[in-house]
Amino acid sequence: MAPSSRLQSAFASAAAEYQVPQSVLLGVSYLQSRWDTHAGAPSVTGGYGPMHLTDARTAIANTVAFDHAEGDARGDDSRAPLDATEASQSVPKESQLPARLKTLVRAADLTGIPADQLRTDAAANVRGGAALLAAAQKQLGKPLSDDPADWYGAVAKFSGADDTATAATYANDVFAVIRDGERRTTDAGQNVTLAADDAAQPEAAQLRAMGLRTTNASETECPKTVSCEWIPAPYEEFGDGDYGNHDLADRPNDQSIDYIVIHDTEATWEETLKLVQDKTYLAWHYSLRSTDGHIVQSVKAKDVGWHAGNWYVNAKSIGLEHEGFLAQPDAWYTEEMYRSSARLVSYLAKKYDIPLNRQHILGHDTVPGPTAGTIPSMHTDPGPYWDWAHYFALMGKPFHRTAGPAGGLVTIDPQFAENQPEFTGCEKAGVACAPHGSSAVRLYTAPSEDAPLVKDIGLRPKGDASTIDVNDMASRVSTGQQYAVAGRDGDWTAIWYLGQKAWFKNPKKQPTAVGAKGLVVVPKAGADSVPVYGRAYPEAAAYPAGMTPQAISPLPYKLLAGQRYVIGGKTKGEYFYSPTFDTTTHKVVKGSDEYYEIQFGHRIAYVRAADVQVVPSTVS
Repeated sequence: MAPSSRLQSAFASAAAEYQVPQSVLLGVSYLQSRWDTHAGAPSVTGGYGPMHLTDARTAIANTVAFDHAEGDARGDDSRAPLDATEASQSVPKESQLPARLKTLVRAADLTGIPADQLRTDAAANVRGGAALLAAAQKQLGKPLSDDPADWYGAVAKFSGADDTATAATYANDVFAVIRDGERRTTDAGQNVTLAADDAAQPEAAQLRAMGLRTTNASETECPKTVSCEWIPAPYEEFGDGDYGNHDLADRPNDQSIDYIVIHDTEATWEETLKLVQDKTYLAWHYSLRSTDGHIVQSVKAKDVGWHAGNWYVNAKSIGLEHEGFLAQPDAWYTEEMYRSSARLVSYLAKKYDIPLNRQHILGHDTVPGPTAGTIPSMHTDPGPYWDWAHYFALMGKPFHRTAGPAGGLVTIDPQFAENQPEFTGCEKAGVACAPHGSSAVRLYTAPSEDAPLVKDIGLRPKGDASTIDVNDMASRVSTGQQYAVAGRDGDWTAIWYLGQKAWFKNPKKQPTAVGAKGLVVVPKAGADSVPVYGRAYPEAAAYPAGMTPQAISPLPYKLLAGQRYVIGGKTKGEYFYSPTFDTTTHKVVKGSDEYYEIQFGHRIAYVRAADVQVVPSTVS
């Protein structure tokens, strides 16, 4: 047997041993892990191996969570800074965990295989998954048949979902994978194939006998292709003029929705739902569960959530929180959550005319600090282990080369699995993180890995050196981001980044970026530099009498003559005034000053249109 075919053989053996159709076993595994093993490390919800067998209690005990209460998630100068409650992350008792988070324990009981072996041995893990499917089939009173259609209910049960909509969505996705077929080389170099089976059709009637609950989806704004539930965040007044945890608005009638912000929760699913229902905490629009892709909507898209740490971005965005932890040593998300999120983002982008690119589908880590003082406290999720390339491919917008060297731009596009930059701080400051595929590419001051990393004077005003800590955003770019080329030297490419030339390794045999072209901004003729902003607020004259104008305060960066930065869009200055619970005082202030959004560093930024000129990126 070829070493690269062992996993395929493991699926065949387990299917025969437990009388599960091999296509069903492969389909379920693909939707959980894309057949990857992740070297035995847990997912963000404590799932192990290609079957994503969950042992959340063991995983949570070794999880490092970062405090989401750091900084002001509202980011509005018109109100006192928001002092949010810190999320708790204690190790639960086994009895406190839902069944979907302890399937590995159940698989150990069914197979007699030790839990440690189920976590680390891919073949044993597949056997455990097959045993769970067979047990579910028997519990439902269905035959151990060769017909995949007979296994629809067992597949739905394997998801761990406790409601009909989520179980059905999950099972339908598994059957879609079986019908379409899949083939890929896993992270362990295993070649796995699932032959397409056009005859595999779901039998939804099997769900009726499972006694699952019905979710309240009447208030949700979701596509029909996902499972969505309405659990509202409170809009209530408390204390002395305080209210939470979002603002009522009338988007897109009073202001456009320009962004979707991707977060991770840094908390378990149960803790996440507690937090979004806490009137003294924060609120976002959607939460997504990792095990099965279930979605909870808590804030209407028309209303403004407190989630991004920048009031301008909050007022113009929809926030999605994904169950997970950015710095688990081998953090990974299930395929079903990626797919569920991609469908939701595609739906929202179409509905609100939001471009599907990295300058409008933002990571929380790419939201700019609104003022100089806020830059160090801006969040860094979903982190370097979020697979942006796969995410955008699921949305039908894969990143690829669009121009040659004369295009003047590059799109960052490393191969996720092979791209494994070194990070520290996942478990303890200064301690190396486990090697892992990543969307991040590191930046240096010269074309050498021995050169110092580029610095971010906003993050470290005293000029301290950048680090490779997993939360240090100073010297790295991310998949899908676009930058203007500033030079080339052998296997190295330089880009304009935070007002300086930044180099990254970009070898021809394993490129980390591909050519592109588009429009860029440069300072207007005669200007040595122009200021850069973290928000696009209107000029003082636009504010009505009695309303204090928001300061148009530049960030501690400059866009210098001779440098170029990619344009994400053009907008007029806006400010959403809502410092009181009484919505009659709320108003959107619209100015005449125009701004360009640009990709300036790892985060986006804004420049006044009056300060720059727009030119093509192409070079002669």
